[in-house]
Order: sequence, then structure tokens, then C-alpha cells
Amino acid sequence: MKKLAMTFKALSDETRLRIFSLLNQGELYVRDLMAVLQLPQSTV
Repeated sequence: MKKLAMTFKALSDETRLRIFSLLNQGELYVRDLMAVLQLPQSTV
């Protein structure tokens, strides 16, 4: 049950959900995620 709660907590963050969606389509470099999300490396 704790693992399920942690999963939902992780997916409740919009940035994490967007990253998950992008990576679900295939592998990407961090620099690619940064460009698409327009976020700094430390956030990604």
C-alpha cells in the first residue's frame, strides 16, 4: 500500500508526469527534456 501511495505522490507532480509521458514514447537525453519542458537541468 505504501508503494502505491508513493507512486501516486510522484505522479501528482505535473513536471514528473510530463517527463514520464515523454519517456514513455522513447529514450531521451536530459538536454532534450530540458528543451521540451523549458526547465533547467536541476529541475529535470
